[in-house]
Amino acid sequence: MRAFILDGDKVRETDDLAEVKKAATDAKAMWIDLGEQTPEVMTLLTALHIHPLTLEDIWTDRPSPKIDEFPEYVYVCAHCVKRSKEGEIQTCEVDLVISKTFVVTHDTQGLVTIGVREEILRTPRLLQKGAAWVAHAVLDQLVDGYLPVIDAIDADVEALEDDVLAKAGTPEGGSVLQRILALKGSLQSLRRVSIHQRELLLRLARGEFAIFPPDLLPYLRDVHDHFVRVGDLADSYRDLVTSALDAYLSVQSNRMNEVMKTLTLISTVMLPITFIAGVYGMNFEHMPELRWEYGYPYALGLMLAVAISAVLFFRHKKWI
Repeated sequence: MRAFILDGDKVRETDDLAEVKKAATDAKAMWIDLGEQTPEVMTLLTALHIHPLTLEDIWTDRPSPKIDEFPEYVYVCAHCVKRSKEGEIQTCEVDLVISKTFVVTHDTQGLVTIGVREEILRTPRLLQKGAAWVAHAVLDQLVDGYLPVIDAIDADVEALEDDVLAKAGTPEGGSVLQRILALKGSLQSLRRVSIHQRELLLRLARGEFAIFPPDLLPYLRDVHDHFVRVGDLADSYRDLVTSALDAYLSVQSNRMNEVMKTLTLISTVMLPITFIAGVYGMNFEHMPELRWEYGYPYALGLMLAVAISAVLFFRHKKWI
């Protein structure tokens, strides 16, 4: 746990729980960034009059964002995103407890708060404005973190479109299909989160909660607008991936049809040749060609003529 306490025109960083409790008693502006759950940290949060249900939500991973208002604070559970080494999109929970004098955050992955921490250590401006402004900075960083992921998705979708045309219906097509399904699942998960989070940010932007001052609302609306664009892009990429899957199946089917057409044509050419060979292979005693001196060349020539005629007919029909 790290706490950032506004002391005059400076910010003091500390992990001393007693110092944090004293700052809370003195109503000093501060930001508490939680780490691991310990009995000492739980005692501190209880001393800050945080409701037990909120404490449960902070330490429990929730599948969807939420916002709750209490008499002394507002609890916000938002989700940021990251990409794994395999390219899979993963959501990570970020909890905020926003009161008039302090804000408590819990970012298990450290994806969001590290940027705000650097800004607060560089200048006390955020804490001087109030705890709600620190919460805005965290939410702004959280939404901005979606942009690199969305850009990476854009590159993945563009690469998929090229690979679908080049590899569908080939031995390499299996890996392309796996990429399509994995990306589609990730986008579906992202869409599920974005629907709830968009509503959460809209409620903040509307000024439904008195804890956020009126001069902060335009900035919250800006955060909401950015996330709406992120959600719209995610929906469009989801549609593109669905189209890529349809195109993959279509290209694979077309190539399979081409293979079947080629095999059918070959079988059609070989069928009369096989018939001729079968007729002259019956070895009946009164077959005149069997004892003819030129019977063998005649049979081969007949087979060749039939095969050439069949090929010329197929070319005339533009089947090959």
